[in-house]
Amino acid sequence: MLEELKKQVVAYALQADRSGLCKHRAGNFSVRDPESGYVCITPTGADREELSYHDIVVLDLAARVVEAETGLRPTSETLMHLAVYQARQDVHAIAHTHSRYATTFAVLKKEIPAIVYEVAGLGCKEGYIPVAPYGRPGTPELAQSVVAPLAIADVALMESHGVIAVDKILKEALLKAHYVEELAEIYYRTLMLNQGKEPPVVPLGELQNWEYPRQIQLLKK
Repeated sequence: MLEELKKQVVAYALQADRSGLCKHRAGNFSVRDPESGYVCITPTGADREELSYHDIVVLDLAARVVEAETGLRPTSETLMHLAVYQARQDVHAIAHTHSRYATTFAVLKKEIPAIVYEVAGLGCKEGYIPVAPYGRPGTPELAQSVVAPLAIADVALMESHGVIAVDKILKEALLKAHYVEELAEIYYRTLMLNQGKEPPVVPLGELQNWEYPRQIQLLKK
């Protein structure tokens, strides 16, 4: 069932692991099938280097397992994924990572401002990467904690936990998680060089006014 989506989940989960966004079995990934509404999600406690698409669990939005070929259980943070899918109908992929610089700011409950223009590509309607309040992993409280931040952005820091990023496809959700980590590192280094003083930020209006250059003449279809 949904083999192609399962293969996508395995591929990008492994990519996240090898790129350093996740280590030691941390983080989890999912894709929602637009036709059936079923969610393909990584199993709990699995080594991603050994993960097969047969290990990916399929469940519905009510958290009922529909298929578990190898008998593995879905990630303990499944409720968080399902809460996001229920709150945002436009989202069909979720990447939850534990990258170091971003998690450092998550521990401090510190939002990441628009220090560079790349924030514009993260769906941040208020011009910053928000922080979701603390929720114990695996609980309904954690699941609900990310709903409000993801109503104003496609990415959020999770207090004392990590990063969540969403999109229509998993490739783009993971790319957003990469951008969050890069922005967090730039912000950290800027604060260090600036002796802890906040740097200037790109104004929200400037972020909202981006458009593809009209001067470029494209081929006519």
